[in-house]
Amino acid sequence: METGKKEALLYEKLPNSRVQCHTCQWHCRIGLDKYGVCGMYQNQAGILYQVNYAVVSSVAVDPIEKKPLFHFYPGTQVFSMGTLGCNFHCKHCQNWEISMANGQDIGVGCQHMQPRAAIEAAKRYRCQGIAWTYNEPAVWFDYTLDCAKLAKENNLYTVYVTNGYSSEAALDTIGPYLDAWRVDIKGFSDATYRDLAKVPHWRRILEIASRAKHKWQMHVEVITNIIPTINDDDEQLGGIAHWIHDELGELTPWHVTRFYPTYHLTHVPPTPVATLERACEIGKKAGLKFVYTGNVPGNENESTTCYSCGKLIVERFGYQTKVVGLDGTKCRFCGAELNFRTGK
Repeated sequence: METGKKEALLYEKLPNSRVQCHTCQWHCRIGLDKYGVCGMYQNQAGILYQVNYAVVSSVAVDPIEKKPLFHFYPGTQVFSMGTLGCNFHCKHCQNWEISMANGQDIGVGCQHMQPRAAIEAAKRYRCQGIAWTYNEPAVWFDYTLDCAKLAKENNLYTVYVTNGYSSEAALDTIGPYLDAWRVDIKGFSDATYRDLAKVPHWRRILEIASRAKHKWQMHVEVITNIIPTINDDDEQLGGIAHWIHDELGELTPWHVTRFYPTYHLTHVPPTPVATLERACEIGKKAGLKFVYTGNVPGNENESTTCYSCGKLIVERFGYQTKVVGLDGTKCRFCGAELNFRTGK
């Protein structure tokens, strides 16, 4: 196998040397020498290849809270990796320099790191897990699958920071090796997803997230980056909150984060803190026990308090974390179940 290229696992061959990719929900039909929507799967001579295999654009040792994951191994360090490309084209992408790249950009400013080298690096930097993040991990599926298998052999936890548009086949293939599914729910209407991400069919994102939790017992947390005039209305925020409550459970964390002008939305102002606080109230009224604000260091909704006794459980300021009241998955003061994954 040449560096940066591997035959895709999830595809079928069609007549006239065409192929159909089944890695994500686009299910792209791809002609000879053409790429799928993500720009990282290419039909070469009637065979579908992932062209960014082991191609790494970004790597860092991060606090797990940066993903953000607040109820998953709090206070630990995670080896974070990203590549190029995305199956969404979001107007507000913070990492557009890498997400909007395509197969023609392979090798520009990137390094190569085979799966075993990635696992060795994670252990060398004393990380407790590995996360595929910065861009959509589904467009790196074959690589992340190989890494995840090795990670589990080496007692490392595994995380997808995802837009949730993986196919059911991809989820079920990586499901046995993936511990956390940190999923974006960008809005709760067809119009929002079409306008913001150029995605016409988004409700399968919800089904896949539910499947990650209920079929594969992954730890699931949801994030919504709240953008003024686009997804900040009560109807959409209430829809997301009620869906989380009804499908994922009242103990599922919901992160409502502050938008900052970027990429094609530089004309939109940052989200008012009052809007985030209103979203928190909407979430709590829907029955959610844990709603967190993001990108507002020092806000009172950063820390975890027990919904039963009101005691402080995890104190946070930005990415600084202090666990003060956790006993396994429960409140150490009153014994209430708090839905934490700690490995203990």
